[in-house]
Amino acid sequence: MQLTELSKIREPVKLDDLPVEQMRELQGALAKLGYPVGDLDGLVGPRTRNAWSEFLIDESQGDPTIVDTAMIGVLQQHMAKLAKPSNHDFSTRDGTIAAIIEECKKQGLGLRNQIAYVLATTQHETANSFQPVKEAYYLRDKAEAYRKTLKYYPYYGRGYVQLTWKKNYETYGHLLGVDLVNNPDLALQPEVALFVIVHGFKVGAFTGRPITKYIDAWHTDFVNARRCINGVDRAQHIAELATNFAKTLP
Repeated sequence: MQLTELSKIREPVKLDDLPVEQMRELQGALAKLGYPVGDLDGLVGPRTRNAWSEFLIDESQGDPTIVDTAMIGVLQQHMAKLAKPSNHDFSTRDGTIAAIIEECKKQGLGLRNQIAYVLATTQHETANSFQPVKEAYYLRDKAEAYRKTLKYYPYYGRGYVQLTWKKNYETYGHLLGVDLVNNPDLALQPEVALFVIVHGFKVGAFTGRPITKYIDAWHTDFVNARRCINGVDRAQHIAELATNFAKTLP
């Protein structure tokens, strides 16, 4: 994600005075880093203000009412880290596991038990394949069957974990620079699916509950971490998978 609009800033600008396109770009960058900005609407609201303030505090930067070139530079550095290409082999189980581990660390979910739970969820949601899947795969890609069966067609679940509803496709399409709205099957691309599952866990995109609510440096609750994805459905089973993964991670 290139900050093309924000890079036009040469002198410090008040946050409230940013044009819509620059504000929308700022919101997108903060959201991609996991800060809760709310809608990417280009409007300055309390959530955007708080997200910008949090970012500056985390980076030991200055005035949260101001946007300047130094702050934009730090933001761009973080964007570059996320965009750094990898050479993982997504066609194999081990390759996908390696990719998930790296992506978790990139996005700040670096604790062993957090990574273990993301891996366990991937294993469960993909029926042990570690390949992006479609929701209700038993319908065998029959468009009419999907249309009749799934009320949010064509924005039904895809990926390592189920990305559903048009709004979520719009959000992740914007964050990744991919047209997921007009071509939702792009969510099946491993690189897209990888970002979505890790970012979704980090910010609580799936149910409103981030993984840090259940797993942090002080406690681990593998059973209730399922609430990040789908209530308590198969919670004990996935907890057991996570426990096994945790034993193999450094």
